[in-house]
Amino acid sequence: MRSLHGIDIERIQAFSDAVFAIAITLLALEITVPEDLPAAELGHALREEALPSVAGYLLSFVVVGALWISHHRLFRMTKVVDGPLLYLDLALMALVAALPFPTKIVTEYHSSALATSLYAGTIALAALLIAAMSTRLLRRPGLRDTDIPRVLFARSLQHALGIAIVFGSSVPVAVIVSSDAAEYWWLLAVPVRYCLGRHHIRTSKHAAVAPSHPAP
Repeated sequence: MRSLHGIDIERIQAFSDAVFAIAITLLALEITVPEDLPAAELGHALREEALPSVAGYLLSFVVVGALWISHHRLFRMTKVVDGPLLYLDLALMALVAALPFPTKIVTEYHSSALATSLYAGTIALAALLIAAMSTRLLRRPGLRDTDIPRVLFARSLQHALGIAIVFGSSVPVAVIVSSDAAEYWWLLAVPVRYCLGRHHIRTSKHAAVAPSHPAP
């Protein structure tokens, strides 16, 4: 299906997939150890330098993977892309492509509230962009696939807002309490996403069994 700007949705998805893949590749390239180390110092280098990089890579891999899944599902339900939706998508791709930078900062300056806040803010902003795209599709039925229930777009919006709230609220935690507390705070994203999913299932079942009332 072609957008109002003459760009196929398939091409937009292919471009986005490439950006996500490149971002993950760049994250993996950050896992290094100093060259020409004596064999006796290799274990120390792996613990002190490679291990934090691996942790940062795994964290951002999960984040990028979650963003990719949300983006993929959203555009599979989209029929037409208009200007605002296209620009929101490009903004998201810019953040995803730049994610290796805050990942490297938070890995190297683990105890810094500024580094933790920069990383959390980047993820929160990316989630807000997903939420903005979901909102755009909810408000413009002409952009949506007519076979897709509206509730699926609402679920995408809820999930994105939940992630944005968790990561966004970790910024004051990092500043007031500590960066370690903020990083533990990020774990709330798991139960928040689970609870939202359960709520969506209950709502869908209730709507399915609710009796229809005849018009008076």
